[in-house]
Amino acid sequence: MGRARPPENAASTRRQPRARTGRRRAGLGIRSVAGQALILQVVVALLIVAAGATALVLQADRDSEREARRRSLSVAQTFAHSPGVADALTSRDPTRELQPGAEAVRKSTDVDFVVVTDERGIRYAHPNPKLIGKRFVGDIDTPLSGQPVTEMVDSDIGRLLQATVPVENAEGEVVGLVSAGVLASSVGDVVHDQLPVLLGGAAIGLLLATGGIVLAARRLSRQTHGLGPAEMARMYEHYDAVLHAVREGVLIVGDRRLLLANDEARRLLELPADAEGRAVTDLGLHPRMTQMLVSGRVATDEVIAAGDRLLAVSNRPAQRAGGPVGVVATLRDTTELHELSGEAAMARDRLRLLYDSSVTIGTTLDVVRTARELAETTVPDLADFTTVDLVEGVPEGEEPVPGHPAGMRRIALHGIREDCPLYPEGEPIRFVTSTPQARGVAGARGVLAADLRTSPGWHAQDPERARAIVEYGIHSLIAVPLRSRNVVLGVVNFWRSERPEPFEEDDLSLAEEVAAHAAACIDNARRYTREHTMAETLQQSLLPSGLPEQNALDVAYRYLPAQAGVGGDWFDVIPLPGARAALVVGDVVGHGLHAAATMGRLRTAVHNFSALDMAPDELLGHLNDLALHIDHDEPGTGSDGLTGATCLYAIYDPVARVCTVARAGHPPPAVVDPDGSVRFAEVPAGPPLGLSGLPFESVELPLAAGSRLVLYTDGLVEQRGRDIDVGLDTLREVLARGEQDPEEICRQLLRALLPERPEDDIALLVARTRSVPADRIAEWAVPADPAAVAEVRTAVSGRLAAWGLAEEAFTTELILSELVTNAIRYGGSPIRARLILDRSLICEVADGSSTSPHLRRATTMDEGGRGLFLVAQLAERWGTRYTHTGKVIWTEQPLPAR
Repeated sequence: MGRARPPENAASTRRQPRARTGRRRAGLGIRSVAGQALILQVVVALLIVAAGATALVLQADRDSEREARRRSLSVAQTFAHSPGVADALTSRDPTRELQPGAEAVRKSTDVDFVVVTDERGIRYAHPNPKLIGKRFVGDIDTPLSGQPVTEMVDSDIGRLLQATVPVENAEGEVVGLVSAGVLASSVGDVVHDQLPVLLGGAAIGLLLATGGIVLAARRLSRQTHGLGPAEMARMYEHYDAVLHAVREGVLIVGDRRLLLANDEARRLLELPADAEGRAVTDLGLHPRMTQMLVSGRVATDEVIAAGDRLLAVSNRPAQRAGGPVGVVATLRDTTELHELSGEAAMARDRLRLLYDSSVTIGTTLDVVRTARELAETTVPDLADFTTVDLVEGVPEGEEPVPGHPAGMRRIALHGIREDCPLYPEGEPIRFVTSTPQARGVAGARGVLAADLRTSPGWHAQDPERARAIVEYGIHSLIAVPLRSRNVVLGVVNFWRSERPEPFEEDDLSLAEEVAAHAAACIDNARRYTREHTMAETLQQSLLPSGLPEQNALDVAYRYLPAQAGVGGDWFDVIPLPGARAALVVGDVVGHGLHAAATMGRLRTAVHNFSALDMAPDELLGHLNDLALHIDHDEPGTGSDGLTGATCLYAIYDPVARVCTVARAGHPPPAVVDPDGSVRFAEVPAGPPLGLSGLPFESVELPLAAGSRLVLYTDGLVEQRGRDIDVGLDTLREVLARGEQDPEEICRQLLRALLPERPEDDIALLVARTRSVPADRIAEWAVPADPAAVAEVRTAVSGRLAAWGLAEEAFTTELILSELVTNAIRYGGSPIRARLILDRSLICEVADGSSTSPHLRRATTMDEGGRGLFLVAQLAERWGTRYTHTGKVIWTEQPLPAR
């Protein structure tokens, strides 16, 4: 239907009698297209209706039989399980007991018979009393095995459908059978009753379909004027041959859509293959051409541009009697000076290539990606193949050495095909001095090799590969050095194969302009890569290279840098006195060297403050004071201080099974209890570091042994286009998947939350809590009486002997004696002494005083002052930590080798 009829008003007056004759012939004759279509459709409709009626009859038959099977089985099962049936089968006269009930069931249900037999198939009850006592006709083996059966059989009363079920006594033994069913004639009667309705519906459907077909055939008859297929085919063959043979474009438009376009019109307007039937406004024509065809205004030889052609367009309205208004347009190519137009097009293509290169080359700060953008942009507009070779070290950000480069490596290769014999990507190349590449680098400008077949200097590089390249069809080359800041970064090669004409000087000038822009972009990317590598190296040196040894926590961690640059995220696990451990996660705002250096300073400060054994809130307060003054003492930084950092600091005590946590603007930690429940700890947020002088608050979280503590930075849960609440919900779902060790939790979290290109770096720390067994802890309350020291020494000696550390008793007794004596003399009540057996032997003496003892060297005349000096000599480490009720003086002694 894609061909429109030629406008009737364009025909001569001699055709009017023919048109009137066509109208007289219009009808539903057997030889007309409309008549033949009518007969075919009526036959198809009749077949469809007959097939539908047959399918309905068959379906009704199947449904009736299915219903009869279901009903028979239901009645048989109901009667078989009725009270008294099993007892009646074993009575003296089963027929007298069962016959009345069976007949009552048969009459009250829609079945034709209910039969009861013994386990041998002898009938006890039957609608026909004459058949009582005779053998049952049908399958009795299946019911005797305990399974019901439904079957179609030929019996004494005719063909019937029956269901047979077993009757079981109280012990589960089969004592008889019950069969119920209907005659086959009863099933067929239901279908026969429905036949008048089905046939009547089919007849009505056939009449309606025939009426619709007749109406459609009459309309088709009016449209075809009663012509036969042969007449219509001959008329349209003549019309199509004349229309497409003329060397003038013809367009027919109706209802603002293109109805027809001949071959010449398609060529002149470069119409797509599916143009016919589309709206004129969607064809991409010149605005003046579109306006003329849509408006239908009359025009004669109006000149309109179409690409690089100038077309003379004539437009006339066309309307058949009673039909829609349309237009017929004719087109003639009047373009002159075709050569001049071609040169203008070439100049336009060159400008477009320069514009495209300025937009598409250098979109990233990646050296390799920038080189590939150069190759992709210039194919196929400038060359059929483009290769980019860079000096060794430039892709890694190294500064190229001035002068002739020692060697290069192929970084990018792009072309119209993938099977070219050029050096592949990654291939190291050392150009000999006679090649265009080496001459271009030495002369600091591009070199044109118009015919590679007659270029001996180029063949000297690799004669065998050069022969393969020429045989492949590559015949012309332009080699342009990539120079930036008077340093050679590499060379770009443009190869031509498909286009037969060789490169010219104009092509060389264009290639040099494109290469100059690309060289600047590659150099920017190289310098960025160098700085990024330096920052990444600095950051890796500042992050922990491993985890310290400690028994309080089982820890796993992950650190992933951002794609955009090095960030300031960090983490730490710090062993503390008393078998405790500190967990730290922090995040410095920003990226680059400044963020990495600031992260290193904060991490060092946390280590220093942890050595003083501060509480988490106190440590964050000191860290905040440091952050407020960072950069103020460094002139020329151009910064007023740290722009912001977050930190979470937690101390876990495996003896008390308590984790004390404080945070400065950091996301809260997630806690997974041993039973698998997940919660986010309610820790007061506090302001980020370096933004205010407000205090921080810590909370104590009781953690059973085996709990998992998950610390993370916001890069894990917050991303562009995803709200942080969504990330937290995903984190909760992953943690709730059941028992997982810290390493598995890290893998699952990164698999679920890590984006393809992370915009922020990610630090993740997962710790599973442990506890010190009760039999490795000894604790005593010490009265404020010097005489109690002896009792403590005795108790300590006994405990060490129980631990198998009797050889450490003397040293430990001496340490505890000095610490307890100092607490009695200079401290306050209450006084407690504690021994903890962990990776080392830990001695602790706590008192109610906040006065800290100081180590000093006593003179020969001093009577005291040697106690702490003696403790420091005997213990591996010692120190003081303050609590809410006073202080604790602790020591650590190495355990003997086992």
